[in-house]
Amino acid sequence: MSEPKWQKSSFSNDRDECIELTHEAPDEVLIRESEAPGVTIKASRAKLHTFISGVKDGTLSHPI
Repeated sequence: MSEPKWQKSSFSNDRDECIELTHEAPDEVLIRESEAPGVTIKASRAKLHTFISGVKDGTLSHPI
């Protein structure tokens, strides 16, 4: 299996502190922190969308 092509956030510019994404399968996304590239999180596109929407609209602004 070939190494995935990670996409870096455009907000990170040339810094190493960023989140990177790649696709593992048509509906699966891998997420990693550039400072810890060996640790990844796998999520479906739908679950990632729900998470990002919750962060943006404030639903997830307070930890449980």
